Amino acid sequence: MREEQSLQGNEAYPKVDIIIPHHNGTDILLGCLSTLSKTTYPNFLVTIVDNGTTDESLALAQARFPSIQILRAGRNLGYAGGCNFGFERTSGKYVVFLNNDTEQEPNWLSELVALAETDEEIASLQPKLLSIQARNRGEKVFDYAGAAGGMMDKLGYPYCLGRVLDEVETDCGQYDKSAPIFWTSGAAMFARRSALEKVGTFDEDFFAHMEEIDLCWRLWKAGFWLRSAPKSIVYHYGGATLSQANPRKAYLNHRNNVMMLTKNADAWRLYWLLPLRFGLELAAILFYLKSKRPDVAKAALDALVWNVKHFIAHLKKRRALAPLRKRSDGEIFKRCRSETAIALKTMLTKK
Repeated sequence: MREEQSLQGNEAYPKVDIIIPHHNGTDILLGCLSTLSKTTYPNFLVTIVDNGTTDESLALAQARFPSIQILRAGRNLGYAGGCNFGFERTSGKYVVFLNNDTEQEPNWLSELVALAETDEEIASLQPKLLSIQARNRGEKVFDYAGAAGGMMDKLGYPYCLGRVLDEVETDCGQYDKSAPIFWTSGAAMFARRSALEKVGTFDEDFFAHMEEIDLCWRLWKAGFWLRSAPKSIVYHYGGATLSQANPRKAYLNHRNNVMMLTKNADAWRLYWLLPLRFGLELAAILFYLKSKRPDVAKAALDALVWNVKHFIAHLKKRRALAPLRKRSDGEIFKRCRSETAIALKTMLTKK
């Protein structure tokens, strides 16, 4: 990394802390750091949180990129805990929570800072996330983990601009205008430190998966804005850390989605949504069994049982967050969907 990239106190270039939780994997980490070293923004510090790494990846990274900072957590805190660990030990005006299996265009960070500096009410931004695998095939396809920006349907299931269920779109510039989005992907989540200090950081009960959506919901509730930043390009290697078919990933996705809804949904919505979602979770378990995937069925059932056991604890968290609430779900969803639809319509009309 160039020396000027760790400058302190330059008002023209507010400091950005790039926090990368890491648990093993030499090639993906070195690939990420290699592209980060080409970043044109002049004032950032890369901090790697060692989540109990047992291979030689960190030693090799430190030798090849001596300006990085490594923080030893002592054990695997997961994505949520690792990000929080790094956040508490850094001080930049902005922070990027970045996956170690990402690569970036040189101007990616400059575009994010420039957009954030236009409005202090912007709490978080998401770059355009494209697939590394598709790029290596000569294609330009959105990445599953966040695509052009995260959204949520009425039943509480997350999806993305550029990705619905398992179907991802080719990037043809259809989302190239910044628009409000419901959540910014944890693969490359740019955030204003002061906003996170107000609403709190990641809920470590999530461990991994959907913790960023939970945090983004809190930011919206507190009156902040979240937007896409399509001029900033980040590539993500989908499934490098945990594949879609992994029962552990299925467990975390099923468990965390219901927990997130219990914590954040408006009370009137929760009354009808939670019973419906429990029914849908049971239907998913039957589907997995019918598909001859008993390991995934067990994971989904374990997730459902866990939420029942921790329901009271989630209600306590919900009450603790009540003072932050300045917006209703209806207002949030209306702002996201209406303005995003206008932005998309404008882009398509120009084409």
